[in-house]
Amino acid sequence: MGYLWIKAFHIIAVVCWFAGLFYLPRLFVYHAMSEDAVSRERFKIMERKLYRGIMTPSLIATVVLGIWMLVLNAQLLSAGWLHAKLLLILILLGYHGQCARLLKSFAKDENRHSHVYYRWFNEFPVLVLVSVVILVVVKPF
Repeated sequence: MGYLWIKAFHIIAVVCWFAGLFYLPRLFVYHAMSEDAVSRERFKIMERKLYRGIMTPSLIATVVLGIWMLVLNAQLLSAGWLHAKLLLILILLGYHGQCARLLKSFAKDENRHSHVYYRWFNEFPVLVLVSVVILVVVKPF
């Protein structure tokens, strides 16, 4: 029974993390398009609070709960679909880190990308989410 509680909280953490992964790059789009100082300062606050208050704690909870589930169900480590999922999660951790770098560049008013770049950047976590859900539900290998 405890495993199912851990799994439930893991899913909740994943949903919260992805909400941030979807929304932060959208804020970057609007930030990159902003032309006045008041708007830019507002976006800096929103981005920082989203990253530090929601995304990073959700990431930590996702990883801790995921590891906890693997400890309790170690035979999953032999499943090919899980190896693919873990690789995608590692890539997503890199994306999270890239979000931090972009956040810092916006905070210093050193953004070098257009709003179009951020529109494309915003699509990446969608591809990862679709892939992970298919791997977890269908378990193709």
